[in-house]
Amino acid sequence: MHRNHVTPLRNRRPFWLPASNYYILAAAFTIALFFLIWGILQDSGETAPFIPAGIAAGLILAAAVLLREVILRNARNRFLASQRMLERNLTYAPVKLPHAGPKLTLERNSAILREIKRKSEAARVLTGLPEAHREVFDMCEEYLAAANRELPTVNPGSPRIAALRKGTRSIVEYHHYHLLKWAEMQSQTLTLEAQSRSRVSQKLVTVEEALSVLNFALQHYPADTDLLGSQKVLLDLIASIELSHLIEKAKKAVEKGNKKRALVHYKNALSHIQKHAALQMEAAATKTFIDREVARLSE
Repeated sequence: MHRNHVTPLRNRRPFWLPASNYYILAAAFTIALFFLIWGILQDSGETAPFIPAGIAAGLILAAAVLLREVILRNARNRFLASQRMLERNLTYAPVKLPHAGPKLTLERNSAILREIKRKSEAARVLTGLPEAHREVFDMCEEYLAAANRELPTVNPGSPRIAALRKGTRSIVEYHHYHLLKWAEMQSQTLTLEAQSRSRVSQKLVTVEEALSVLNFALQHYPADTDLLGSQKVLLDLIASIELSHLIEKAKKAVEKGNKKRALVHYKNALSHIQKHAALQMEAAATKTFIDREVARLSE
């Protein structure tokens, strides 16, 4: 895969870090700034250098929060919304091949192959746009379907047989490459979008959308190891989100004084852990917490 092309500025994904990483960096920068200002003021003879240093650090931290939660989040949401809209447009408006007709003549076949190659090269340049890869994939789908319809009807010895077979072999490679690129980029976009969701239920819906993208690709290439690996990652992520959702509902039930409902949710969470091997290995501390809560609520 070629990854060295420069992405146009208007198509670049806005800068974004998960909240934990961002705020750790912001806190580290704020602390460093506090001690820097404090040291400068102390050397200059300021009687209470920690006060202006603390005010400056507080303003910087507030600015960092504003930057992420307002400016960067709005830019990122606009970027994701535009990508989703373009993807929906492609989904509901199938791409039509140029010079499509009832018969794939040598001229039409060559023209279609050239157009697919041109679109493929453009998609590789537009590295931030998954819908460009989906467009090429759709064109490949249509060409392969047309070629498969034509081949059985071509007269033996016709030069069209060799042309169609050669075209089919080359388009199969485009078909595989662009479907996988679209699935990779689209699922990553949706997974990142899920991280910005505030509610667990919203996270779950968005990750399931990402999983549906991979499942679509797996319908065409069910043995592809990259797709299967990504599918497993998302299935494990969904299981983890569902576990968090159950624990969240249990805690809310406790806050409302409904111990019986909380016990139901905690016990469902324990059953959920038992059903998923990945959770059994990674959620040992969570299981200990749930066991403790079940014992406490059962008293």
